[in-house]
Amino acid sequence: MSSGHDSDPPEEADGEIVLPSTTARTLQLPASRDRTRAFLPQLALRVVAGPDSGALHQAGQDRVVIGVHPKADFVLTDRTVSRFHCELAVAGDRVTVRDLGSGNGTLVNGVAILSAYLSPGARLTLGNTEIELGVGGDPLALELSKDSRFGSMIGESTAMRAAFALLARAAETDATLLLTGETGTGKEVAAESVHQLGARRAGPFVIVDCGAIPGRLMESELFGHERGAFTGAVSAREGAFEAAHGGTIFLDEVGELEGEMQPKLLRVLERRHVKRVGGTQYRPVDVRVIAATHRNLQSDVNVRRFRADLYYRLAVLEVRLPALRERREDLPLLVEHILAGLGASSRPEAHSLRTEACRVGLARHPWPGNVRELRNYVERALALADFRAPSSDAAELAPTAPGPGSTDLRTARESMMRDFERKYLEGLLADSGGNVSAAARAAGVDRKYFYRLLWRAGLR
Repeated sequence: MSSGHDSDPPEEADGEIVLPSTTARTLQLPASRDRTRAFLPQLALRVVAGPDSGALHQAGQDRVVIGVHPKADFVLTDRTVSRFHCELAVAGDRVTVRDLGSGNGTLVNGVAILSAYLSPGARLTLGNTEIELGVGGDPLALELSKDSRFGSMIGESTAMRAAFALLARAAETDATLLLTGETGTGKEVAAESVHQLGARRAGPFVIVDCGAIPGRLMESELFGHERGAFTGAVSAREGAFEAAHGGTIFLDEVGELEGEMQPKLLRVLERRHVKRVGGTQYRPVDVRVIAATHRNLQSDVNVRRFRADLYYRLAVLEVRLPALRERREDLPLLVEHILAGLGASSRPEAHSLRTEACRVGLARHPWPGNVRELRNYVERALALADFRAPSSDAAELAPTAPGPGSTDLRTARESMMRDFERKYLEGLLADSGGNVSAAARAAGVDRKYFYRLLWRAGLR
């Protein structure tokens, strides 16, 4: 929910948290003490102004979503606060806040932000509500896997072993699982690993890419169709849910589902039966559902792009896979894993990827494409014998600004934005081989909006 007016466009704010001595400085514990737990500060949120003044929330986990929706972690009643307004997260010795596409924006100490680091005592303004951040005296224990592998996944970092612990628990159940994280973080590998380590491992593992199938064909892809249901339906065909009977169906990029398909998927998740397109009978299906998305579905719920009831039906269990820049200590391990997968571990040129200079260069790169980008880099380095660390595309994408006084500010800004958008879109299309759906997913925008950007840039 929001009021009828929005705040000014968010701006970036930054600040570093300084933790009291009673809390752990970092999530990582020495292996000799305890490999199965890490500690993080406990957040204490107190409403100091607004309709909920005096309300207190002691966080019992490393992420806290604030909003008026009953499923938010800290539920407010202020009608100027959005359903899922913002999210606070603890990682290592830092606390971050991120606005979730709220109607009235999120302010930190009076400054509008998209995301920011917080210090104890910082004040958040959400609509008519002010919240003060405190840090509790008793740190929270974070469960970690003692193993550096989970199925086909590998990682020694705290962030990955925390994810492995959650995935291991998910594998023990049949509950619907939602995997979130940036493109290239390994969500499909995680889903397959959960399937292979679960009770349904003997059953099929069926993948549906919800972002690659046109909306008019998605219903047939998921639920099947009868002969003559539409032009070209020359024979009956079972859908993905029927094909996955007894096993697992993986709905990749479920956030790309169009609005008319969302209630139909929700009905299947709740009743566990499907009706083929053009059919009249309901067929029972026994499947475990794993979904994945790079989108922030809570933000999409705020703008009514994604149904709140479908989100919570998918997120019975939710696991976020960390970006590669959040687990840089895993880079040497991942490089060795990729080399082994390519059968190149013993090749002489592989030594160049193990040098200290190469490792330092890899650690400096932001890896926007995550593990997928790292694999592409290793393959290219071996093929071309070019072992220079990847450089950021930012310099290549940045347009040259007009000289001072050559034009007015508004015209100069618009000209730079047009140049940037065109170069950015050209790069995305090249990286995706011209696949617009894949390029839109990499950009984190809707496919239809991406087409509009291409049209505006003269690329379509």
